[in-house]
Amino acid sequence: MSDLTQLEYSRAQSTATDGTSPDDARGLIVTVAQAAEDRKAVDIVLLRVSEVSYLADYFAIVTGFSNVQVRAISQAIADQVEEEWQRLPLRTQGLSDASWVVMDYGDAIVHILKPQEREFYNLEAFWGHAERIDFSPAR
Repeated sequence: MSDLTQLEYSRAQSTATDGTSPDDARGLIVTVAQAAEDRKAVDIVLLRVSEVSYLADYFAIVTGFSNVQVRAISQAIADQVEEEWQRLPLRTQGLSDASWVVMDYGDAIVHILKPQEREFYNLEAFWGHAERIDFSPAR
């Protein structure tokens, strides 16, 4: 592996295979936030985690107030990302219960939580050392 660390090697491989750049990942996460905001999600937080985690480049953390709204936010995100980026999530978890839905796009991971779960798991604090990305809802 020459001078590359495992993390750098993995990241280079995933970029080479999925064709995304850091700018694309940032654009994707902004699209996610806009779609969530369109479905009345609140407390939208975007984090750039690429410097602190190998899981993804960006996280989106949003709140929906009911199981129905959490599912609607998830569907709006999937539809908007597919339309604008021609991408589907690699996997989606939690739709049956819909208290915490996770959508994995590879370079971006979306967390849609109800208020109780968001408060309990406190992902913002856990990833507090990650850079926050400004997102201003278009109202």
